[in-house]
Amino acid sequence: MFKSARLEKLTLMSTRTFVVSWALLLPAIAWVGWGSADGMQGLGLVMAGLLVWTLFEYAMHRYPFHLETRHPVLQRMVFLMHGNHHDSPNDPMRNLMPLLVSLPISAVMWGISLALLGPSGTWLFLGWMTGYVAYDLLHYACHQWPMTGRITAALKRHHMLHHHFDETGNYAITAIFWDRVFGSKITSLKRQA
Repeated sequence: MFKSARLEKLTLMSTRTFVVSWALLLPAIAWVGWGSADGMQGLGLVMAGLLVWTLFEYAMHRYPFHLETRHPVLQRMVFLMHGNHHDSPNDPMRNLMPLLVSLPISAVMWGISLALLGPSGTWLFLGWMTGYVAYDLLHYACHQWPMTGRITAALKRHHMLHHHFDETGNYAITAIFWDRVFGSKITSLKRQA
């Protein structure tokens, strides 16, 4: 994607680096939030964060990641964000979001959570981040693993239809019901004109 080997390296993410990073970061977020909410309030905020994540995931994939524009700078940005993934959907080093992207976005979301709810916003953020990690691992699995179980096969099929049949549908990865809710579920195997 880049002529510079250093820049190129920043766009890649190994599974090991991803898992180790988030195995350390998610508990650290919980530790920071400890004591800012009672158990039920904290659990409710985590669940709300998970729900917010699924909507964020859907909206990001449907709109900015698939933005159609004639402006060359925006076209390049869309390609860097997501178009390169459609060009090489099974590249294992590009199936997970690099920390260079996920950490700054996470910091902004944590700030928003704290601004909205004060210290207990950390629990909302923990739910959001847990959703993100589940999303990225599920996305990786869709591209790299067989996924033969009833539910996992349905999730993989949903995403593979987006990649290999119709890029204008099936935007959700973790909460595929959003495609039905928002009318973007691929319902026919006839290619859209």
